[in-house]
Amino acid sequence: MTGDETLLAVSELSVTLRGRPVLSELSFEVGRRELIGLIGANGAGKTTLMRACLGLIPYQGRSSLADLPPQDRSRRAAWMPQAREIAWPVTVETLVMLGRIPHLGPRQRASETDRLAVYHALKEMGLEAFRQRTATRLSGGEQARALLARAMAQDTPLLLADEPIAGLDPAHQIATMQSFARLAEAGRSVIVSLHDLGLAARHCTRLIVLDAGGIVADGAPDTVLTPSLIRDVFGITAWFEHTDQGPVFQPLEVLE
Repeated sequence: MTGDETLLAVSELSVTLRGRPVLSELSFEVGRRELIGLIGANGAGKTTLMRACLGLIPYQGRSSLADLPPQDRSRRAAWMPQAREIAWPVTVETLVMLGRIPHLGPRQRASETDRLAVYHALKEMGLEAFRQRTATRLSGGEQARALLARAMAQDTPLLLADEPIAGLDPAHQIATMQSFARLAEAGRSVIVSLHDLGLAARHCTRLIVLDAGGIVADGAPDTVLTPSLIRDVFGITAWFEHTDQGPVFQPLEVLE
């Protein structure tokens, strides 16, 4: 891919936390129109990798995003962390408008472009009816959708989301993955950490699998989710088929 198409370039990235090596010499690139599922067992380093790519924790090696000044970085990548804390009792619309801060100058008021970005993000997350609701009074799942809308309103080429569907009901899990797919189809890219391998197989264009501090597979779901990888990385058996309804992946049993 050319430089203009590369949204993130990571080279020999390593992370050590509290004296323990977590990631070792990871390298990959992210182009446009990709929906990348970052998968692996608990403790594989998925959150650590995304935070290191954004320069939020110390690392060795190189990340093209972390190399940027903070203002430029915030216009290139939006981040939805796993922690979902809304500190102030503001309206949902105000919360989502915070995603537009990287595009505003000092004391600059929101423009029609900013308001449209917020409107589209609220609509994408099915939150139009919640615009004037106090965000801290929403349910946990509704708060998660509001925070995702804030990240979407940031309107960056790349969105990184850490377990964004955790705690959502099945309908909103699917709807969120479909929203990510639409972002990718429109020319942006999304990196999302997931534990639901069924949703990953069905919606992601690419999977990156972490295990033992490294990338053990990187490619399309049907080339990555092999019986041997599922056995070695996750310790389970699974059924994976392309059906008339699309790809279906179902975990079956834990291996002894």
